[in-house]
Amino acid sequence: MLDSMTARVGIVVRTRRRPDFLRRALADIAAQTSVEYGVVIVNDGGDPAEVDGIVAEAGLADVCVRHIAAGEGGRCVAANVGVRALDTEYVVLHDDDDRWHPEFLARTSAWLDENPGALAVAAPTEIVYEEQRGGSWIEVGRAPFWAGMQRISLTDMLSVNRAVPISVLYRRAVHAEVGWYDETLDAVEDWDLYLRFLRRGDIGFLPGEPLAFWTQRPDATGLDANSMFELTAEHAVDDARVRDRALTEWVRREGDGLPLYLASLQAELIAHIDRRLTEANERLRDEIRDDVRREIDGHQPFLSRLRRLRRSFRRA
Repeated sequence: MLDSMTARVGIVVRTRRRPDFLRRALADIAAQTSVEYGVVIVNDGGDPAEVDGIVAEAGLADVCVRHIAAGEGGRCVAANVGVRALDTEYVVLHDDDDRWHPEFLARTSAWLDENPGALAVAAPTEIVYEEQRGGSWIEVGRAPFWAGMQRISLTDMLSVNRAVPISVLYRRAVHAEVGWYDETLDAVEDWDLYLRFLRRGDIGFLPGEPLAFWTQRPDATGLDANSMFELTAEHAVDDARVRDRALTEWVRREGDGLPLYLASLQAELIAHIDRRLTEANERLRDEIRDDVRREIDGHQPFLSRLRRLRRSFRRA
């Protein structure tokens, strides 16, 4: 546990052999207007001396480092190591490449203070696109993440994740009810945890300006890449695993009648869509063919007459 007993918010920074991103993350945390926080840096397989040096340079008051040996960690292991090192009321994951508005902690923690029934709160998020230029990652554009979203609902979350770790502050005590990050997953661990949250209570939402900034580098590879791009296959596999696990729980409790019926409806819907697409493609092909012929007839009447003569000879 962190030595400090005054921190109400615990920040877990997962980092893996990305010193420049780690420096940026620690500077981002230092810029927070809220001072009641403690930080756990989880070094997932990187050089311990390098990470310790960067942390010392940052000068944060309440910080500790946990080192995981290469090959023994991973995203979920690192998250659990960090959260278990905290004894704070609230906790948030700040991955080394993401950023915050200076008032992120102040506003989200105040919201949870005012809404004791909520398990967590998410902030509006902006995607920040970066490209490497001259050896540095430079911002090249921004876009809202789920523009217009006003709440975190179970209905939406069942379809697709509507929040990212950098945007969600939650009560650490909820782990006693829902468990830890699932270390059998290589990806979607945050979505899986939020679904478990929503089985127990609400995740609030702070409308207004973006307070969290999720950086994306679509062209990056290797250590510089985002998990959503570098772990695309893992995301697909683990998404299916989470859904299958939930479906299995339902079938064990309620039987397989409703899932079988829904599966048959899905098959009928897919077949109907396929038929309509085939019909639309045939109509489009005929329309294009007729348009081309009209264009040829308009500019090459001789060819048009020749085609009609050929058809007459065939019928004769």
